[in-house]
Amino acid sequence: MKENGRTDPADLRAVLAAGLVAHLGVLVDGHPMVVPTVYGYDDERIFLHGSVASRSLAGAGQEVCVTVTVLDGLILARSVFEHGVNYRSAMIYGVPQPITDPDDLRYGLRLLTEHAAPGQWDYARRPSRKELAATRLLALPLTEASVKISDGDPADGDGPDAALGLWAGRLPAVATWGAPVADPLLPAGIDPPPHIAGREGRPVAPRIA
Repeated sequence: MKENGRTDPADLRAVLAAGLVAHLGVLVDGHPMVVPTVYGYDDERIFLHGSVASRSLAGAGQEVCVTVTVLDGLILARSVFEHGVNYRSAMIYGVPQPITDPDDLRYGLRLLTEHAAPGQWDYARRPSRKELAATRLLALPLTEASVKISDGDPADGDGPDAALGLWAGRLPAVATWGAPVADPLLPAGIDPPPHIAGREGRPVAPRIA
């Protein structure tokens, strides 16, 4: 589906902005492994993090593939063959580099935290030196990527199957954030901060013009 391809770097960043979970594809001891993980990014790199014991993050120096996919809905045609999915996706290729500089490590972790929950880095306690030592962070350049976006209708509306008299169209997938649920151990009187409470009812994967 070459017609779904995008070459504008802004489209890559729009997909990264809309997604929350990336899948890291890597070879571990000669075997393929695909690991879901949260991420952060800036104009040049995508950051992936995990425990220092994580085997999937230990392979710095080898090429990996990181995929982010956002589901926007189903394409329901008159024939099963023409069914499809509307989506936004990015596949990023390259050799990740481990982040060891403390300032860069905090920078990457801040981007990762702020991507998932904007405002949380300044609200919550920041990582201690011990916690930073237990965290592995990889940075992958955004220089080589494949971006595809599908936002179409069924393709059989002007063909022979149009005479079947069957309904066809799109079924949008719209996920929204729910109401914050407090930790059962949280003392009474501590309300969620505005940057968390304000997300209730808002789309999880917003469209960005």
